[in-house]
Amino acid sequence: QVQLVQSGGGLVQAGGSSKLSCAVSGRTFRSHTMGWFRQAPGKEREFVAAISWGGGSPYYADSVKGRFTISRDKAENMVYLQMNSLNSEDTAVYYCAAGLTTPQAMGVSKTLPYWGQGTQVTVSS
Repeated sequence: QVQLVQSGGGLVQAGGSSKLSCAVSGRTFRSHTMGWFRQAPGKEREFVAAISWGGGSPYYADSVKGRFTISRDKAENMVYLQMNSLNSEDTAVYYCAAGLTTPQAMGVSKTLPYWGQGTQVTVSS
């Protein structure tokens, strides 16, 4: 079992930055890949970024590459999503997720076993 509790988000101006946090707990999370997804109003949930808890290179959606950074703090059992140069298309509910997969496979996964509660990010122009 893996538990994910999110924090952060809110209202931010276009061009600004925001950081999302995901507290991770459970007996098996260290063998999982951690990721972030988002869902905008009227759209399907889409992949944003992923990173293996054990190490290796992160993987990003093309739409956020160069602007967003996913990271994890092993000592604090936290996963972060630093978002820079935000624009209105980044407005969505963001979800932390975990699964026994690779970062690349998480990018095309339709189902993952563990999800955070979601947090709203609204970018105002």
